[in-house]
Amino acid sequence: MRLYTGYPGVDELLRGALEEDIGAGDVTSRCCVEENAVSSGVFRAKEAGVICGLGVAARVFELLDGGIVFRALTSDGDEVGAHAAIAEIEGPSRSILAGERVALNLLRRLSGIATRTAAAVRSAEGCGGARIVDTRKTTPGLRALEKYAVRCGGGFNHRFGLYDGVLIKDNHIAASGGIATAVARARRYAPHTLKIEVETENMEHVAQALEAGADIIMLDNMTARQIAEAVRLIDGRALTEASGNMGERDIAEIAAAGVDIISIGALTHSVRDMDINLKFVFSR
Repeated sequence: MRLYTGYPGVDELLRGALEEDIGAGDVTSRCCVEENAVSSGVFRAKEAGVICGLGVAARVFELLDGGIVFRALTSDGDEVGAHAAIAEIEGPSRSILAGERVALNLLRRLSGIATRTAAAVRSAEGCGGARIVDTRKTTPGLRALEKYAVRCGGGFNHRFGLYDGVLIKDNHIAASGGIATAVARARRYAPHTLKIEVETENMEHVAQALEAGADIIMLDNMTARQIAEAVRLIDGRALTEASGNMGERDIAEIAAAGVDIISIGALTHSVRDMDINLKFVFSR
């Protein structure tokens, strides 16, 4: 059973989200709901998809009111059908209503990412074994959760931030004076534990990155035919990564070109939330 158990800073993020939504208090619930009212409800997927964020949703309510009981009926990473009950909740009505939107916003978004990732993974299956990975194109403050959602969908994580991988992109190349210079400098200064990746846009760049000794060569915005040509040239001497608007490309065709990795920014930067709601089934 895969279930989020916490990342540094997430509690602070959740508290901030609750404060942003609740402010000085939920005036609607104060007006309409008795202070001692208790309710129970069901979180339900209104469409098929991959669930992610149950632990995050549970933590939202835990931070808000210790009297709320949240029971997961599924696990993060589970694929469910439309109308499936995914969790139950019971506790003080006002408190549940106060946390409902924050919990649903996160649950819907993370499940949307997991669902989108799972679709990409399925597209690549049987077409050469390419890994589907994310990028740094994440929502500020939500990177740890969104990258967790990618893993729940069967994908893998690219570097988490600027500190855990050397990725020499076009502007680095321009600023340093060329691919060979940039890679040589990276070899001198980067820890030996970090791989060096170079972004390339054409076959000339690929040849330069290969000669410079790059560990990973990114094939940016190339056609499937160009990718296949680059893979043949590299011939296993470096890992290959296809990137650039991959969310709009035929993933099976790109995978069949023989790359090791396909990075898709759209897994996180423009994903559609999964439709999930919460309905009370009992109140007293």
